[in-house]
Amino acid sequence: MYNGLFIVFEGIDGAGLSTHAALLQDYLEKKGFEVVLTKEPTDGLIGGLIKAALRGEWRTDPQTLQLLFAADRSHHVEHYIVPALKEGKVVISDRYMYSSFAYGSLSCDYEWLKRINSKFPKADMLILLDLEPEIAIRRIKRGRFGFELFEDIKRLHRVRSNYLKILEEYSGFIVNTNRSIKEVHGEIVRIVERALEKSALKTKEGSEPT
Repeated sequence: MYNGLFIVFEGIDGAGLSTHAALLQDYLEKKGFEVVLTKEPTDGLIGGLIKAALRGEWRTDPQTLQLLFAADRSHHVEHYIVPALKEGKVVISDRYMYSSFAYGSLSCDYEWLKRINSKFPKADMLILLDLEPEIAIRRIKRGRFGFELFEDIKRLHRVRSNYLKILEEYSGFIVNTNRSIKEVHGEIVRIVERALEKSALKTKEGSEPT
């Protein structure tokens, strides 16, 4: 539908999404592509409300929270993702609607979540960064003082299981991140390079990638 390439990183907290999204951005820019790196929840007004709820700064019911995610995503898609894709850019998103399915379905109906997200474009490449929840929690503890709403062992096990089921429905790639950052990045690059070879995506100079 669009000239660009839409890549989404998903996975439980602590799996390395932000790290590998940024590394891939740097790699592709060095190859000559125009890249937009973004994330959900966004840094906008609605995204701020979501983040505050996840930190426990205010409370709401699960359905309202998921509707906020969908509203934040709607603005994100219309004003950032789709315009960039139309311009032939690579869009890399650190989380997208698949997070709503994996986390939101812990307390909301999965089919309802799919319906309220049904108008959003699917990722061209869905990359699940997979990690055992016990290791993820250790990483989170090293990096942050507090835990967000979904960050405990039992919940993360359920979320991880949900992600694996989601990949049965939405085609994607699983990359285990219980390895060095360099090894994981290398596997991600190989996956993305294969997709680029099959695409007609051009660098910002209008040439084939080097």
